[in-house]
Amino acid sequence: MNSTTDNSVPTVRTRADLLRQVAAWKRAGETVGFVPTMGALHGGHLSLVEKAREKASRVVVSIFVNPTQFAPGEDFDTYPRTEESDLQKLASVNADLAYLPGVEEMYPDGSLTNVRVESMSDLLDGLFRPHFFYGVATVVARLFLHAQPDVAVFGEKDYQQLQIIRRMVRDLGFPIEIIGAPTARDADGLAQSSRNLYLSAEERRNAGALQAALHRAAKRIGAGTLPSEALGEATALLASAGFGKIDYVSLVDPGTLQDLPDEVLAPGSAARLLGAAWMGKTRLIDNISVTR
Repeated sequence: MNSTTDNSVPTVRTRADLLRQVAAWKRAGETVGFVPTMGALHGGHLSLVEKAREKASRVVVSIFVNPTQFAPGEDFDTYPRTEESDLQKLASVNADLAYLPGVEEMYPDGSLTNVRVESMSDLLDGLFRPHFFYGVATVVARLFLHAQPDVAVFGEKDYQQLQIIRRMVRDLGFPIEIIGAPTARDADGLAQSSRNLYLSAEERRNAGALQAALHRAAKRIGAGTLPSEALGEATALLASAGFGKIDYVSLVDPGTLQDLPDEVLAPGSAARLLGAAWMGKTRLIDNISVTR
């Protein structure tokens, strides 16, 4: 184990070193929480670490920009990589260990095995990024085998990802509790994301309209408005706020992610409202719970 500076978290870069440390903790009767990330850490990531700390006595955070969830032409090469500052941020919230594997550690010897959570991966974001959730499920399954955690924490901002990971864990029998942590937001409601760094100053001023439009639609649906009417209004609000291509604004079953029928939500029922839209060259996503 090593640490690059006095004010950063200790690091390991191989599965063997990670397993050695985790095994030592478990022999001592400690529990392990895990937060997988792609780095470029912000307050949302740090809130996941804090949530993991509530659930476990030790917290491991991985930083790995996963190539299998990027399609050709996406931003893999330009995705922000800020290792030194990431480690300092992790130290500030008392993470115990950072796992920084290379591609060869995650995908040894030209790996051929992938994990596919069918159906749920082909909806919503999966329609626009058909490779994405298969890459996510594959890398998270591998990270779980490397870290052997008792608890893993994922942000609700990536709601579809959270539900897919929950289903994978259930289907494959991973002995891991999956925790969904509330979305961390800036003052104007914009969900914190590493890709927010791509927004120009003007785009950033307008980007909070995504959460505002979803919030208004959720309130209207919860009050008995037909979903199609509320979703149509949300789409129009996004367009007027400067969003260009709007990939979707959808009301879905919270567990299965299937679209709900265009009917007034029954009293006592719950749904999830998700949206994805482009502000300039930056694709933003968000979601909100809906109850009647």
